[in-house]
Amino acid sequence: MKIYTKTGDKGTTALFGGTRVPKHHIRIESYGTVDELNSHIGLVRDQDTGEHSRKVLSRIQDRLFTIGSTLATDPEKQKLKNGKERLNIPKISAEDIEMLEKEIDKMNEDLPPMTHFVLPGGHQSVSFCHIARCVCRRAERLATALHEIEAFDDKVLQYLNRLSDYLFVLARMLSKKLEAEEVKWIPEKS
Repeated sequence: MKIYTKTGDKGTTALFGGTRVPKHHIRIESYGTVDELNSHIGLVRDQDTGEHSRKVLSRIQDRLFTIGSTLATDPEKQKLKNGKERLNIPKISAEDIEMLEKEIDKMNEDLPPMTHFVLPGGHQSVSFCHIARCVCRRAERLATALHEIEAFDDKVLQYLNRLSDYLFVLARMLSKKLEAEEVKWIPEKS
């Protein structure tokens, strides 16, 4: 299989279903940002997060491929002529969202309550989590904008929303595990 096709040389790309759109289209921005997020999650997974977190992060990466596929499908071509779904993969489910919520709750049990905003940093692994969280928020913003134009399964938006929360709590959990200082943001007085 050739990696380069030259079909995008004039600034367009094909969605699942064959529709060609400009590479700057909101749909491309949306799933491209999800792909960027997936790469950052891989970087987080490569850190010393512990075996359980690595498994959860691998599952998240799988779900992000599902989200990317969903976002990369032309809504008018979601169904094949025979009536079957173009994407023959499991969709984002309520269980996927609940898994993130359970992981958040489980990590939060062992963390001190938050009394202030926390400045990102303290350890490289923690910083990688915060970068992934910010990219996740951007993916969510872009997906929300796309959803207003061409609706898709609401669970995709819910998953991205919960995932950014998960990444924030994972950053806090790693701070504790790695004995990194969690720096509270206390606004300077004028």
